Amino acid sequence: MLWDKAKGKNNNRQQNMMGESQSTQSGLSYTPKKHAITEDYEITKKVLGLGINGKVLECHNKQSGHKYALKVLLENQKAQREVDLHVRACKNYNIVGIEDVYENIYNGHRCLLVVMECMEGGELFSRIQEKSLFTEREAAEIVRNIGLAIQHLHAMNIAHRDLKPENLLYKDKSKNTVLKLTDFGFAKMTTTATLQTPCYTPYYVAPEVLGPEKYDKSCDMWSLGVIMYILLCGFPPFYSNHGLAISPGMKRRIRNGQYEFPKPEWDKVSQEAKSLINQLLKTEPADRLTITEFMNHTWVRKYNEVPETPLCSVQVMKEEKDQWEDLNDEMTNALATMRVDYDQIKIKDMSDASNPLLMKRRVQKEQPVKS
Repeated sequence: MLWDKAKGKNNNRQQNMMGESQSTQSGLSYTPKKHAITEDYEITKKVLGLGINGKVLECHNKQSGHKYALKVLLENQKAQREVDLHVRACKNYNIVGIEDVYENIYNGHRCLLVVMECMEGGELFSRIQEKSLFTEREAAEIVRNIGLAIQHLHAMNIAHRDLKPENLLYKDKSKNTVLKLTDFGFAKMTTTATLQTPCYTPYYVAPEVLGPEKYDKSCDMWSLGVIMYILLCGFPPFYSNHGLAISPGMKRRIRNGQYEFPKPEWDKVSQEAKSLINQLLKTEPADRLTITEFMNHTWVRKYNEVPETPLCSVQVMKEEKDQWEDLNDEMTNALATMRVDYDQIKIKDMSDASNPLLMKRRVQKEQPVKS
């Protein structure tokens, strides 16, 4: 790859000072380095993942030899916001760290190059699929760790708005490794100053719709409830309704949402866990728990006292491994729809939902055993 230098090496110090001045004036939390990233890092062609706004490549620091993940973003206001909010948030233990930010010309375009810590432990659900046994106590600890990341963001008035399993990564393969949140492509500040720029066009919003601050943060809480649900049984509670033509100005909030805790997957799961899910998967955003209330819930606060009950999650995830890509897409679509038009998401009765995992399991159990 060809990473062009903006100017010669002798002008790097001057460029960084200019970058700092521009950063301060624009209110950004970072000052991008202006010299070519290839002076400091060896960029490989290995793709580690695909973020919402760009691909992630493996790179190595030439001086230390340490491995990092490089995210390439076309520089624009959206990319600047993503990097800015990620830099602000990444001092927390449960947020993927940022090592360096560069502003270079790549293929004739000005790009932001974000050097992040390399998360070699894999995605959350991939890790669970590798287990032979997974308990409710383990699920509680995972949910608490996700909650710690969200608590940090919400305390900074940052809504992530894209909380899903593929954005939750483990640092390494060790047993006690840390789970971290990444990809701030849809994140936004929810302070009063930004309430005039919600994620939907303002004149489409009916008066009864909640203000963006509560709306955006409650989106994270809904996602947390969905992830918790999947952790405890192996399949999701929701499916977005497709093919509904809702015209602009005809938007309405979710009504009559329903979901269940079907047998046998939920038979042994504690009532405390079900109660917590009930308080997260509320159809009315204002009725959902805040992150503070969530962290104070007994099941989360006393996670190390949660019963070590074996769950069906591992078995379900292994049996239906081929369906997980579709389910990841389903949650991505649901979150995208929630950000744009809240009315398109409905929490459906499990018997009515076109849930490929659950339907397949039910059919298999109904078939007679051949002698």
